[in-house]
Amino acid sequence: MKMLVLAGGFGTRLKSVVSAVPKALAPVGSVPFLHLQIQHWIDQGVMSFVFLLHHQADSIISFLKSEKDGLLQNCEVQWLVEPTPLDTGGALAFAVEQLHFSGDFLVTNADTWLGAGLTDMHQVAAPAMAVVKLSDTSRYSRVELNAQNFVTAFHEKNGVKDIGLINAGLYRLNASLFKDWDNLPYSLERVAFPGLLSLECLKAVTLNTDFIDIGIPSDYSRFCRWIEAGRKGVLCS
Repeated sequence: MKMLVLAGGFGTRLKSVVSAVPKALAPVGSVPFLHLQIQHWIDQGVMSFVFLLHHQADSIISFLKSEKDGLLQNCEVQWLVEPTPLDTGGALAFAVEQLHFSGDFLVTNADTWLGAGLTDMHQVAAPAMAVVKLSDTSRYSRVELNAQNFVTAFHEKNGVKDIGLINAGLYRLNASLFKDWDNLPYSLERVAFPGLLSLECLKAVTLNTDFIDIGIPSDYSRFCRWIEAGRKGVLCS
């Protein structure tokens, strides 16, 4: 199954510490963050990638080409560059349209590390969203589930520290979700997913695994320290 990687963001919050390269290529020790991500995805069985790009796309394309005979030598790799920023939903709709997708595919964020979960997402029907439980959800939108593990509500981030489930940025989706796209930017998280709630069809897959979004300097530094320490201890954002 193909995995679409959302890697077109501007990385605004990280620019104070990483400005020369896009967020996905932020250095972690001697390699870019994306190198570690791809190796981690391959280790979980993914061999077919589509990278969805916009900001500093040339840098990411150069990196992917440089790994053609190395990290990615046994993989199928494609990329698409959005003509204008399309947000997460628009980027996926653009890919479905341009690549004539049908059926299911996986989606993930280039800047979010998950210790596991791809095997779980292969075993659930679309549409499905991975969720993780955090002791502090203040930076994220919280997710509520029913007894059957379908998503019933999203609560916007409010800056209040609280325990709860959040969207982990890993999905299994079907191309039909994007069939009526109007060519305008839109958010998967704020538009498409809330639109599925009344249908009670968005399955949640709860993962008990490491999670971090490197989008702010403190979490990026924490991830770097975790890698430097040999991935010991619990990594949680």
